Amino acid sequence: MGWKTLDDMDLDGKVVLTRVDINVPVEGGKVTDATRIERIKPTITDILAKGGKPVLLAHFGRPKGEYVPEMSLRVTIPTLEEVLGRSVTFIERPDRASIDAAPSDAVILIENTRFSAMEEANDPRMGQFLASLGDVFCNDAFSAAHRAHASTTGVAELLPNCAGRLMAEELGALESALGSPERPVVAVVGGAKVSTKLDLLGNLIEKVDTIVIGGGMANTFLAAQGIDVGKSLCEHDLADTAREILAKAEAQNCAILLPTDVVVAREFKAGADNETVAADACPADAMILDAGPATVTAIEAAFGTAKTVIWNGPLGAFEIEPFNAATNAAARQAAAFTKAGTLISVAGGGDTVAALNQAGVADDFTYISSAGGAFLEWMEGKTLPGVAALMS
Repeated sequence: MGWKTLDDMDLDGKVVLTRVDINVPVEGGKVTDATRIERIKPTITDILAKGGKPVLLAHFGRPKGEYVPEMSLRVTIPTLEEVLGRSVTFIERPDRASIDAAPSDAVILIENTRFSAMEEANDPRMGQFLASLGDVFCNDAFSAAHRAHASTTGVAELLPNCAGRLMAEELGALESALGSPERPVVAVVGGAKVSTKLDLLGNLIEKVDTIVIGGGMANTFLAAQGIDVGKSLCEHDLADTAREILAKAEAQNCAILLPTDVVVAREFKAGADNETVAADACPADAMILDAGPATVTAIEAAFGTAKTVIWNGPLGAFEIEPFNAATNAAARQAAAFTKAGTLISVAGGGDTVAALNQAGVADDFTYISSAGGAFLEWMEGKTLPGVAALMS
C-alpha cells in the first residue's frame, strides 16, 4: 500500500491539517449538491474521535491567485455544519495562535487556498506556512491528488502524513480495479474524442483483457477501418493513430470491442427520428449517436465473463433521449452482475458519474470515483503527486 491511514497516527492533542475537496456547486449563495461534503464526514469524525483538531484546507473555483469574494469558502459553512452536526469555525487569515485558541474539539475551515498564487505554484514558502499551522497532515482529497500544489504535496513533505478515509477508500478501490485486479478485466472507454484518451488507451492495452470503445471515439476507429461514418463526430486525422492502437492491442492479446450496429439520426436533438443500422451502413447524411442493441448484447456478454469492469465515458450521446439507451442498458447489466457478487465495478469521470446516475445504478457499482482529472490520470498510469507525497 505504501501510505499510512488515520489508524496509524497518534492524533491526541494534535492539530490535523486536513486537505479536503469541498469544491461544490453553488447557486444563489447556497450549496446545491452536498455530496463532496458528505464524503469527508468520516475523516473529520474519526480525527475528532482520536482527539485531534481538524483544520480543513480546500480550494473553491479558479480564483487564479487573487481574492474573489464569490469564491470564498464561507458559502460552504451552513452545509458543513448541517452534515457534521456541529459548528464550524471559519478563519480567513490563519495563524497557529488562533488555531490553538479554538476549543480542542473545534472544526476549523481555512479560507480558499487558491486565493494565494503560491498554492498552485507549490511555492515552498506556502508549504512551510501551512505546515506551521499543524502537527499532522491528512490528505482526503483524491480529486486534487493529480495537482502538485502547496496544500497537496508541499505541506505533505514537511509533516507526518496519512490518507484520510475517502482517500484510502479511493486508492483501495483503484488498486483492486487496475493494480492487482481479478481477471478478466474489461475497460469501458467512451466519450467524444480519441485525442483526449490516447494515454489512457495506451496504458489500458497493457493492463486489461478487453476494451469496449464507445461514443464519438468509436467513430474514429470505425473510420480508420475504412467505414463511412457519414456526418458523425469523428477525428479523421487520427486514423493512423487508431490503427496503431488496434495493432498494439492485437499484439498484447487485448480484445477491442467496437460497435457492430449503431443508432443514427439526421439531427442532434432529443427525440430525433432515428434508425438502427449495421456499423458499416451509416447513411451519408446521418450521424451515429449511440451503439445499437447487438453491440450492447456483446458488451453485456463481455461483462458476464469478466471479474472486474472499469468504466470511463458513455457509449453514446447519453445527454439526450433516446441516445442514452446503450449506456443505460450496459450500466444496468454491470450493476446487476455487481449486485450478484460476480463483478467488481469501478467507474469515474464527470460524464460517467452523470450517466450512471441517470441510469439509476450509481449506488450498485462497487465504487464510483468523484475525482475527474485524478481518476483519468490514474487510469493513464501516471504518478499522482498528492499520492506520491504520502509515500515519501
